[in-house]
Amino acid sequence: MDWQKLWNDITTFFTDNVWRIVGFFATLVLGLVLVKLINLALKKLFSKTRMEKIAQQFILAIIKFLLYLVLVLVLFSVIGVEITGILTALSAALLAVGMALENNIANLANGIVIVSGQMFKKGDYIIVESGIEGSITNINFLFVTLQTSDNKKITVPNSMIVNDAVINCGANKMRRVDFTFSVAYESDVEQVKSIVKEVMLSDGRVYADDKRQPFCRLKTLGASSLDFFANCWCDNEDYWDVYYYVVENVYNQFKKAGISIPYNQLEVRSRTDEVNLPYDQAPLQPRVEKQREAEKSELEKLFHVNVKGRKKSADKGKTANKEKKAAKKQQQTEEAAK
Repeated sequence: MDWQKLWNDITTFFTDNVWRIVGFFATLVLGLVLVKLINLALKKLFSKTRMEKIAQQFILAIIKFLLYLVLVLVLFSVIGVEITGILTALSAALLAVGMALENNIANLANGIVIVSGQMFKKGDYIIVESGIEGSITNINFLFVTLQTSDNKKITVPNSMIVNDAVINCGANKMRRVDFTFSVAYESDVEQVKSIVKEVMLSDGRVYADDKRQPFCRLKTLGASSLDFFANCWCDNEDYWDVYYYVVENVYNQFKKAGISIPYNQLEVRSRTDEVNLPYDQAPLQPRVEKQREAEKSELEKLFHVNVKGRKKSADKGKTANKEKKAAKKQQQTEEAAK
């Protein structure tokens, strides 16, 4: 290898392209600074809005990616690389990748819908139609991360969140806590209602103003119980604490008041006595054939003639002839005897 020639080529390249190299590094430094400043400005701008922090992070990540992509294209242009060819190749590559990652692109688009629509915020407890539920801990490009009450981590694709019905239990400040209490039929209805309301009002986390008074009424006359429907209002974060408090204390107060709570029972009895039930001892009636219209043969249907009628007439004629012959023969016998 001719090292002298290689050195000459290198020095010639840097001499001829010195300004492009300087421009490349200058553009790189300036571009990185601009990306940083734009991100800081957007963060400051978003902090003054009511947009959720998790939505801000999602949007900033997309903008940051686009800014870096623009910076790379500008750097290629500075060093003299034709951008048109790069954009064409990039478009073809994006198309191929898009077809291969169709579901992921759908999740990305749905993630933008979730964030822009402000459907959820961090900490909301949601229930997806498919049965998945938990508190939202993060929303990113492809999926939503949930944490269950037993500390399990669930990742739900954004497309499932958008396409399925989702119950957001944390959307509002207050929640209504519903209860169903079943008591025996001999229980005093007014006493049951009074005990349930008293228990709910004893918890300071339950709202007691005029618009949100605890409620309890007899709802259903069940197969073996009187079923009462009750509800009260509390702050969203107090939902389960209020629920467990009311259920436990209603049970204790029912026991104190002697109100029994029914449960399913199966009663089995064995009979030893003979059962004589009355019955009709008359015999079956004799069969009486129903008179039905005679069915026509295929020949009769085809030619509209009464074959059976003609046959019967012919039979009657033969019978009459036989009777005449028999009578004539008997007459001859009687004459011969005389």
